Amino acid sequence: MATTSDILKNLYVVILCGGGGTRLWPRSRQKTPKQFINFFSSKTLYEEAIENITGLVPPERILIITNKDYVDEIREESPEIPLKNIIAEPEKKNTALAMGVAAAYAYHRNPEAIVINIASDHLIQNEKLFQKTVLAAAEAVADGNHIATIGIKPAFPHTGLGYIHRGKVVDKCQGMPVYQALGFKEKPDLSTAKQFLKSGQYLWNANLYTWNAGFVLELFRQLAPDLAENIDRIYKAINTKQEGVVLKREYQRAKAEAIDYAISEKTDKLLVIAGEFDWCDVGDWKTVYELGKKGQLGNMVIQSRRAKPGRNVMFVNSKNNLVNYNNQLIALVGVEDLIVVDTDDALLICRRDQAQGVRQLVDTLKEFKKDKFL
Repeated sequence: MATTSDILKNLYVVILCGGGGTRLWPRSRQKTPKQFINFFSSKTLYEEAIENITGLVPPERILIITNKDYVDEIREESPEIPLKNIIAEPEKKNTALAMGVAAAYAYHRNPEAIVINIASDHLIQNEKLFQKTVLAAAEAVADGNHIATIGIKPAFPHTGLGYIHRGKVVDKCQGMPVYQALGFKEKPDLSTAKQFLKSGQYLWNANLYTWNAGFVLELFRQLAPDLAENIDRIYKAINTKQEGVVLKREYQRAKAEAIDYAISEKTDKLLVIAGEFDWCDVGDWKTVYELGKKGQLGNMVIQSRRAKPGRNVMFVNSKNNLVNYNNQLIALVGVEDLIVVDTDDALLICRRDQAQGVRQLVDTLKEFKKDKFL
């Protein structure tokens, strides 16, 4: 059985940094998606993701898989990550290809690599508990015959997330029980979500996968052979003069598929560990407000990272509002429960309980070909 020191020696972290976040418009755009925005501190979500794994692996064993348009931003925010560790995807093709390609790069570096996949746009707190949990997942897959995912212990009946059904305990790693995964459930209605919560047998699916790189590449060959061919051709081109050309060609050829559909739902080798650290997929402005620090009257103020120093927000007889400001003065008088987001070229004002409607607004911008605002 592999020791913790053996696991740490072969451990790699892949940070998925693809983009998205339309419900956080106008701050989140195609050129500056939500992982490069500071919502809760002076650090962006991406920088906080890096911080969460600091000390677990050295920068040389952190791989970033991202859109080609975000490479410069990543280099600016994490100069300690070697340039060769940034894998620039030519186009978006969903999580299966991204995770498979990242596993191939890790395997090329080290055939014994154990890969932890984390998202760049999730808020994770309790850093020590998070690191202990991912180490438990790494220990669970060290036999090279399983993959593991960390499911989040539900705090309420969430209807916007998928769920993982956990079965019997099959192992114990880092003092944590490891369960056999019995399958995935799509986003449920409220009644079903309440049943899931009450049963205690279901965990939120956060796509926090861990695997032996060689084993998951073999799973791709068995369960997603078309994607495996794309990945294998990319693998053969790593560190050659043809790497960029092959990467572009295979991404054009590959189908877009989520990792759950391509691999996880088809294998009986999936294990699950319950994550009890604080986790949130920062999906909309209402969530930002709920998670952020608020003043005495419930008002929350976020200074844009690019804004000039100085607080440019004033409240008069106003409460429970979120204001994300840029450079101009924003004053709220006699209002409550609003979201106000100011950027150089767009201003959003909506009720907090209507925050989900921002996605519909973005769809309308697309419909009217307002591409410069997307």
